[in-house]
Amino acid sequence: MATFNIGKLFKYLILSVLAIIFLMPIYVIIVTSLKPLSEVSLESMWALPTAIDFSSYAEAFQQLAPNFMNSIYLVIPATLISALLGAMNGYVLSKWRFRGANTIFTFILFGMFIPYQSILIPLIQFLRTVDLYNTIPGLILVHVVYGLPITTLMFRNFYANIPDTMIEAAKIDGASFLGIFRHIIVPLSITGFVVVAIWQFTNIWNEFLFAVTITTSDQQPIMVALQNLSGSQIVQWNVQMAGALLAALPTLLVYIFLGKYFVRGLLAGSVKG
Repeated sequence: MATFNIGKLFKYLILSVLAIIFLMPIYVIIVTSLKPLSEVSLESMWALPTAIDFSSYAEAFQQLAPNFMNSIYLVIPATLISALLGAMNGYVLSKWRFRGANTIFTFILFGMFIPYQSILIPLIQFLRTVDLYNTIPGLILVHVVYGLPITTLMFRNFYANIPDTMIEAAKIDGASFLGIFRHIIVPLSITGFVVVAIWQFTNIWNEFLFAVTITTSDQQPIMVALQNLSGSQIVQWNVQMAGALLAALPTLLVYIFLGKYFVRGLLAGSVKG
């Protein structure tokens, strides 16, 4: 028993040390954001502020608010559309077996391994051709297309756990393709939708390369605007840190309130597939 307790204590000690190391940058960000610019320096990086100052948050919010809304307009439709299309792809590829289904699935997965940088020039040319360059709908289209491989993979693995007999019974009763998907598959895959939504929301919200190359000026999402907070003459580190916290807040809230469903959904699709 004593050996077990010592081992358990050692384990928690190691985890506590790792947690402290992981949280140290967050501590610096929070402390710096609450300091006036006159107190911000490398020497006093770890020191607490002499007086709490929220002016950096007000300034960061004022500058980031339009771009924050751009990110909202981008993330919500891109997440919903990519999740819905991925669910339909996963449904077809896992339950409506046809010749060449595995080949099609393999080609879809290839999209996960195409580097963003390799397709930037043709992508920008295409968006200019269809008049979607420097627009939020253009960014939505890019993220939906790039999100299809991973959403298809997630849903295909998730649907592998649904009994085929249920689908066959619905077919015998005369249910159509869309009818089965709407009335049987979707209600059974709410957890899968939560997992995919969290994954897509986080990736799209934090994405920078497409945002900085496809959009300019007033169409840019918050991550590009956050980089522009640094300024050209003097870097206001307190404003920069406050902006980083404001930009990270949506994804943080998503994981706080939906994190348990994310883990549960990942485990639900890990048995088969």
